[in-house]
Amino acid sequence: QVQLVESGGGSVQAGGSLRLSCAVSGYIASSACMAWFRQAPGKSREGVAAIYTVDSTTFYADSVKGRFTVSQDNAENTVYLQMNSLKPEDTAMYYCAARDWCMELSQILHEVDNNYWGQGTQVTVSS
Repeated sequence: QVQLVESGGGSVQAGGSLRLSCAVSGYIASSACMAWFRQAPGKSREGVAAIYTVDSTTFYADSVKGRFTVSQDNAENTVYLQMNSLKPEDTAMYYCAARDWCMELSQILHEVDNNYWGQGTQVTVSS
């Protein structure tokens, strides 16, 4: 059973930075995808960043490109989301997701029913 635990959320002013962490426990295949999604009240869930654990290929949504960076620490079984130049529109609940036996990032981003999910961490950006 894979468990994902997010941390690092909080409140910050516009222009500030936060780093989210997702600790992974349990068995997960060496070929896996990890992703960060977010959902703001009244809006649909959005995949903002993803990483393929085999070769560290990454994806970023246009809304965060150039500001967010997803990375992995295999020794610590942790995935990070570094968020810089935060904007009020980044305010949302952020969720970590994992997809076992993942071959391409589109699987974790679009075939979400088969993802493992964390409980989420709130990010609030004030203007």
